[in-house]
Amino acid sequence: MNDNATRSSESKRLQLLFVEDNPKDVKLISHSLSKAGFALDADSVDSIDGFNAQISRGEYDVIICDYNLLGSTAMDVLEALHRMEKDIPLIVVSGSVGDEAAAECIKRGAMDYVLKDRMARLPASVEAALAAKSLRALRKRAESALRESEEEYRLLFDSNPNPMWVFDLETLAFVAVNDAAIQRYGYSREEFLRMTARDIRPPEDVPAFLARLEQQRDQKVVPASAGIVKHQTKSGAILEVEISGNHIEFRGRRSRLVLANDMTERNNLQAQLVQAQKMESLGQLAGGVAHDINNLIGVVLGEAELMKETLDDAAATAEGLDAIMNAGQRIAGIVKQLLAFSRKQVRQPKPVDLNSVIAGMRDLLQRLIGEDVMIAIDTEPQLWTTFVDPGQIEQVVMNLAVNAHDAMPQGGTLTIRTSNVVLDEVYTRQHSEIAPGEYIMLSVADTGSGMTAATIARIFEPFFTTKALGHGTGLGLATVYGIVRQSGGTIWVYSDLGQGTTFKIYLPRLHAPAQPVRQRHAPQALPSGTETILVVEDAEAVRSLAYKLLNRAGYTVLDAEGPTEAIRIATDHPNVIHAVLTDVVMPGMSGPDLAKRLHVIRPDMRFLFMSGYADDMLIRRGVLDESIVFVEKPFSAASLLQKLRDVLDGS
Repeated sequence: MNDNATRSSESKRLQLLFVEDNPKDVKLISHSLSKAGFALDADSVDSIDGFNAQISRGEYDVIICDYNLLGSTAMDVLEALHRMEKDIPLIVVSGSVGDEAAAECIKRGAMDYVLKDRMARLPASVEAALAAKSLRALRKRAESALRESEEEYRLLFDSNPNPMWVFDLETLAFVAVNDAAIQRYGYSREEFLRMTARDIRPPEDVPAFLARLEQQRDQKVVPASAGIVKHQTKSGAILEVEISGNHIEFRGRRSRLVLANDMTERNNLQAQLVQAQKMESLGQLAGGVAHDINNLIGVVLGEAELMKETLDDAAATAEGLDAIMNAGQRIAGIVKQLLAFSRKQVRQPKPVDLNSVIAGMRDLLQRLIGEDVMIAIDTEPQLWTTFVDPGQIEQVVMNLAVNAHDAMPQGGTLTIRTSNVVLDEVYTRQHSEIAPGEYIMLSVADTGSGMTAATIARIFEPFFTTKALGHGTGLGLATVYGIVRQSGGTIWVYSDLGQGTTFKIYLPRLHAPAQPVRQRHAPQALPSGTETILVVEDAEAVRSLAYKLLNRAGYTVLDAEGPTEAIRIATDHPNVIHAVLTDVVMPGMSGPDLAKRLHVIRPDMRFLFMSGYADDMLIRRGVLDESIVFVEKPFSAASLLQKLRDVLDGS
């Protein structure tokens, strides 16, 4: 009995606050509750001020309050309790004050009104108050759990960055859709909820979708993933999406919860990477072939030029040599395109205003494409500066103009535009070859026949052409691609059959004033000289040609087949060596490295570099150092002798 009584007391321990100005009534109420099995931990106050002070210091299970207090009533206590937002049940225990007062107390929030002459009701009233409080606490916890559950739902569904939706398995109607789906597919929430799951499939894929659902309809366990499928947006664009999900019960209906991982962007980036790797491999091949051809063509052109000058009276022979030289020039042009495509053409960039480059080309372009094509030029008045080789930009515009002319056999309009643009992360996520920032856009557009998607996919591949045999090398656009990428930019093509074609080139902005584009004029007579020149070239035929050209122009010529012999000659030669003409790429030592060695031996010696393409230091840096003077293979007598004269004269 004693143990049970103890357990009973412990189970009914009560933290109690009396608001009562009569100590005898406090004892009476305490006795009544103790007799009913409550173990009391009680505090007592006799006024509203005392109540306000005490309630802030402790936590109580129940408040027992007299109706009439010193200067206040139970109504004031209820108001204070409500103001403090404390969930403590209050029971009014008082003498007879009328039914209206009792009803008002209950209306203001009191749990019960017990008369002092009916104290037997008080324990039951306290039990009811505690039960009601416990129920309220349980409801609060449930509401809190529901709020947390709803928050998790919002995080997992509404706030998920991937499109998600729920559709009814019987009707296929969408019953819930998140913001990501709305944004990616282009439908509003209201439009989605009027649609079915078949409406976002391309028509040809609907039968397979319905067959798969029918197969899974009665399965208790269905695959979490349906693999990669095609979806269609409101605009008609086709997305490749990886679908995952499962059957759920949603609002009392069998439904399917779906998450769609859009693979379109990733697949596009993978395709771009494969294309870039293919272009890089072909570029290595093109660069190597071009280097060997350049040396041979240089010899053909040079020897033909020398022979022609000694056969002035043999008209037929001279005509044949002209044909040889013309053919050599055409081959050299193809090699130049190969080098540009492979990004091994030596650039001489500077701060440039593209408007000035285009303005200087207008007459040339009109002669090139004929009078049946109208040229429209629309340039940004305050165009930013970019860092490019003006000659290469001319080559880009010329190639694009020729392509545009071929696409407009009945005539049309060629439009060249420039503008300042800022590319954001949205654009660059879809175009992996370029970073966000400020760019100069150069676009070349035609009103021609346009291209299919299959042609666009291969448009920048070297040797790919849609022209008839013998009417194109397939290097023009590959050259354009190589130049643009070598210049730090990117190029994209937009075209549809019958709708024309637009090429858009983006070149990085340079925060520097533009330099004027110098007009180069060929000299009227071949320069000559009497200085001593050291020629360093590992290709014997090229070395022999350079020797003949320089010797005929009056120079004393020393020749070396490589860097080691050149260093020996520079060390042992008894007289002044005024300049060195050296190849850039040689076995064992590059031309620039040889120049550093020779400069130590002969500090006053000057240097002229030659190469068909630049490797080693020049390729890694992408440009020639400003102090380096360069003549490009295959060179003519005029270009070689003029460059050498510039070096010797310090100009």
